[in-house]
Amino acid sequence: MSLKQISNHFLEAQKVLAEFIDNESNIEKIKTIGDAMVSAINNGQKIISCGNGGSMSDAMHFAEEMTGRFRENRKALPAIAISDPSHLSCISNDYGYDFVFSRFVESLGQKGDVLLAISTSGNSKNVIEAIKAAKAKGIFVVALTGKDGGKMADMVDIELRAPQSEWADRVQEIHIKIIHSLIHYIESNI
Repeated sequence: MSLKQISNHFLEAQKVLAEFIDNESNIEKIKTIGDAMVSAINNGQKIISCGNGGSMSDAMHFAEEMTGRFRENRKALPAIAISDPSHLSCISNDYGYDFVFSRFVESLGQKGDVLLAISTSGNSKNVIEAIKAAKAKGIFVVALTGKDGGKMADMVDIELRAPQSEWADRVQEIHIKIIHSLIHYIESNI
């Protein structure tokens, strides 16, 4: 990899981020999502997050920043990522990988909770099943997607889509910025 290629990597990321910021509706959606999450917490509910691969890492990062702290010392906030290896392997073995998230939502999700569903394609079958389970329970569903939003785009209460990119890492970079913005918003409003 040349110095120019390294530089282009950052320039491409900068371009995608600028495109996201320039779309005012993205900023408005972050506020709306933040308000829904703050409301859920204030009403004694929780935020459940899920995703696969890097998106699972993002889901886990969201939950740990909520239960820990982001920028300010404050009370722990109720958030959990569906990432327990024993749960994932049990459900995969007994029901199939498509149901690893939905079974968790069925068991612990409650009306008034928020589901943060993350998929760079918007087509992850197990995330889609989690959305279906959440909607059946009256859970407010937020999707972070990429590409064309996939099947998830029309299934959720609010979809926030990263700008079109050929690469999943660009989508994930936008997702982590959204996640950090949401956590900061929640911390500022609790």
